[in-house]
Amino acid sequence: MTRRNVLGPALAVGLLLATGTALAQTDPATPAFQVATVKPSPPLDMGKMMQAVQAGRMPRFGPRVDGALATYTYMSLTELIVYAYQVKQYQITGPAWLATERFDISAKIPDGASKDDAPKMLQALLEDRFKLKAHRDTQERPVLALMAGKDGPKLKESPPDSAPIDPDAPLKPGEMQIDSPNGPVRTTRNADGSMTMNMGKSGTVTTRFNMQAQSMTMESSKVTMAGFADMLTMMLRMGGGGDRQVVDMTGLKGNYQVTLEFSLADAMAAARAQGMGPPTGSAGGERWGDSPGAAASEPSSGGSTVFASVKKLGLKLEPSKANVEQLVIDHIEKTPTED
Repeated sequence: MTRRNVLGPALAVGLLLATGTALAQTDPATPAFQVATVKPSPPLDMGKMMQAVQAGRMPRFGPRVDGALATYTYMSLTELIVYAYQVKQYQITGPAWLATERFDISAKIPDGASKDDAPKMLQALLEDRFKLKAHRDTQERPVLALMAGKDGPKLKESPPDSAPIDPDAPLKPGEMQIDSPNGPVRTTRNADGSMTMNMGKSGTVTTRFNMQAQSMTMESSKVTMAGFADMLTMMLRMGGGGDRQVVDMTGLKGNYQVTLEFSLADAMAAARAQGMGPPTGSAGGERWGDSPGAAASEPSSGGSTVFASVKKLGLKLEPSKANVEQLVIDHIEKTPTED
């Protein structure tokens, strides 16, 4: 069994947290968990993980609210902030180690509260236990504009709405479920080794690895162009293609079927970014924020395959400027206070 069978769950969680929410304002009356434990996540045992996946038992990652119990398993501080503050990963400006410090959290939701309150409760927990302080800001910054190509888009409309996911339905072998602000998301390991992330009415994303061609293919349904731009932002950053946000300027309002192909090197970079392997690149763990001018119009590193995939869809990415909303981390501690 090869490593390609265990990359899917982490990529699915990363994709969901990177693209699944919009920047929201915080309600000052923030509820809190009744009790919570916060522990550093133990290192992944890749051998045990591969054995479990081969036996049809999917690893447990990400957020899950089951009745009065909320759990956040093997999540980086970046991912926890994304879920708590309802932002996207690229909207967070903070120290680089936010993406590498991982924690397991188990918390009890108080009587009278619902799972919809869980993000605000997690926000209160981060502010209490990690002494997190942040503010929101909007600045004009360089971006990459997603636009129609010279000969127009080559996109297929998505089929009718998918059925919603029953959050209480038992998991089948090879399935895992996490909770997103838009509802439950189920990820299934398919017989051919691919992974399908079912987001209900928001569509599906299937990831396939071709070891012979050293490539990864992502097939998505019901994708809006704004959601596609978010997906491209994540893949460019993870694949080494720069730190500019991709902004939809296509004018297309429909939902589409989209297929993207990347090099396996890009896929491995994405997996490393989700904690599935050793980090590469900058060793300066105290770097704050992003350099707004770091991305070239078409990078020569891993991001170049993203540009090529976009071009095949009759679209293009062009340097531009836009107002970008950010959640700026003013202070956060690496070590949480004791339970």
